[in-house]
Amino acid sequence: MADLSGGPSYLAGSAPQGLTPGNNTMNAQQNVQDWIGKTVAANDVVLFMKGRKGMPQCGFSNTVDMILRDLLKIDYKDVNVLEDVGIRDGIKAYSNWPTIPQLYIKGEFVGGCDIVREMYEAGELQQMLADKGVEHASNSDTAIA
Repeated sequence: MADLSGGPSYLAGSAPQGLTPGNNTMNAQQNVQDWIGKTVAANDVVLFMKGRKGMPQCGFSNTVDMILRDLLKIDYKDVNVLEDVGIRDGIKAYSNWPTIPQLYIKGEFVGGCDIVREMYEAGELQQMLADKGVEHASNSDTAIA
């Protein structure tokens, strides 16, 4: 499974086709949307968050990170939206969802912090992961401190 590590390729210095100085905003936005789509498709679990897994930079991202890493033991793909305004705005347009974090499982948008927390507490997130064949830890204690 591809990781697409380190965020968009243009963060590493090699701009995707069309995203070069002087090109119009529409090309740049389309390249961001393409990159987001490829990242979501290439990874079983993706969290667009503020910060990185293990080092979130907001409470909402921290809650989802804790559920995924600490409680469910999932090694997910993290995308730090604070590194690129195009990604931060682009993910909101991609999902038609106004807030971050945003969780995707096997290409499906799940939701933000409140939805993920409620699904976890009800056992629905664990069931979704099982139904989609994503390995995760079973945890009978679903209370979140």
